[in-house]
Amino acid sequence: MDKEEAIRCRFLVVRDSLDERGRRLFAAAEATVSGIAAVSRATGIARSTIGRGIKELKACQQLPGRIRRAGAGRRFRADEDPTLLEDLRKTVEPSTMGDPMRPLVWVSKSRVKLSDALKEMGHDVSPNTIPILLERLDYRRQVNRKTKEGANHPDRDAQFEHINSQAIDFQNNEQPVISIDCKKKELVGDFKSNGSDYRPSGCPDQVQVHDFINKDLGKAVPYGVYDIATNEGWITVGIDHDTAEFAVNSIRCWWDRMGKQRYPTAHSILITCDGGGSNGSRVRLWKRELQRLSNETGISITVCHYPPGTSKWNKIEHRLFCHISQNWRGQPLINRQVIVDLIAKTTTKTGLLVRSELDTRNYEKAIKVTEAEMNSLNIERNTWHPDWNYSIRPQESDGSKVML
Repeated sequence: MDKEEAIRCRFLVVRDSLDERGRRLFAAAEATVSGIAAVSRATGIARSTIGRGIKELKACQQLPGRIRRAGAGRRFRADEDPTLLEDLRKTVEPSTMGDPMRPLVWVSKSRVKLSDALKEMGHDVSPNTIPILLERLDYRRQVNRKTKEGANHPDRDAQFEHINSQAIDFQNNEQPVISIDCKKKELVGDFKSNGSDYRPSGCPDQVQVHDFINKDLGKAVPYGVYDIATNEGWITVGIDHDTAEFAVNSIRCWWDRMGKQRYPTAHSILITCDGGGSNGSRVRLWKRELQRLSNETGISITVCHYPPGTSKWNKIEHRLFCHISQNWRGQPLINRQVIVDLIAKTTTKTGLLVRSELDTRNYEKAIKVTEAEMNSLNIERNTWHPDWNYSIRPQESDGSKVML
């Protein structure tokens, strides 16, 4: 092996472990023995670079902290191209979306597309440089932020105050206050579930590619009842439709399984709920079924609906449903019993207790409630927004109204 081949072998061994200055000093150290020309041929490092390394070795024993001298290296692209930043700003600004005279028309602003647009404008810039340029323009990738409430009912805040005062009165009198709603329907089967969970590396659960409903398993319809004072929840998992009859039966199950043991002296219940869906303020079947429940239990039922567009303030959403979704994240809901078990195992540090049960009944849709049936209900409407606030009192066994 000749001298240059030996230098090349030594250089290849250490090259990947050295930075720019380290390679320069290695070549300089070899050149002090074998000469600059031989080392340059063996390593491919320029003679001028090796000469600079030799000067650095002779200058001092302690090497400076910088790899390159001040001002060395390639100039920044925006410094070489004075119009680059301004053209990028015009391309990426939000007002360009949909403008037919702009380079980007209804497309996402990816780095590749921005680079292509700038190249069409005469700028030589790679996609990897785009994020650096955007930082200079103070642009960052951002997600949407929910801040606009949209149209508000003029009595929205006043209805919230009314609900709050009603809840305080009921709780002061040791009467139950519950929040109710139907959770999102879930496909039953080996389908992808949002979120992730810990599993052995490389062993994810195998699920269906397409979310086509399994006709044998169908969907699960979780309807929840949340006791605000005790931090306890009840979920009825239905297999059919989310109807008013199903909603009231879920309340009935909560009362039979949990409510009457917790409130043995209760004579009234306050229900807070959304203004739409199966428990909507305009749903006649909802009121008729509540009358039946009131007659069965002998308890008065007071209902307060949230104003339109405010369902996210329903307490069951952020005190019960969100924890259930967190508990079964990344878990395929392969059958109905798995859903019931996962719901029942939901807990929090604040002591949330959840019980769940499967309801295998089928509920008929589009049940008509006549005007005569509505007139027979023992319903007392509040003077404040009677469409949102009303109470249903028990009736006598013959169906007549109880005079209070």
